[in-house]
Amino acid sequence: MKSADSVIRLFVCTAQKDEVGKDVAKALKIELKKQGLKKLLTGGSTRKVRVQTCNCLDLCKQCKKGPGAALIIHPEGTVYGNVRPRDAADIVHEHLGEGRVVERLRLD
Repeated sequence: MKSADSVIRLFVCTAQKDEVGKDVAKALKIELKKQGLKKLLTGGSTRKVRVQTCNCLDLCKQCKKGPGAALIIHPEGTVYGNVRPRDAADIVHEHLGEGRVVERLRLD
């Protein structure tokens, strides 16, 4: 059985009225496959990457009132806001592939 630490999870809020969170989650899954990053080599071990939707991340200012969705990368805890489907390629390539936070989307 794999430990929970061997999985990187991207939790995407889907509590928006226009359902942009579902579109973001779909775009992230497509980009992970397209860029070949469904599994990452980090710290000498392979880690699976999973995109999961959730009902609320308690970041409503970034979800219900903004044009995009909120997203948390677990276990590291990076939080992104106002993420739109077109941002998926940058999150997958820069954050997951290169290890750099996408500053224009990052929330403190």
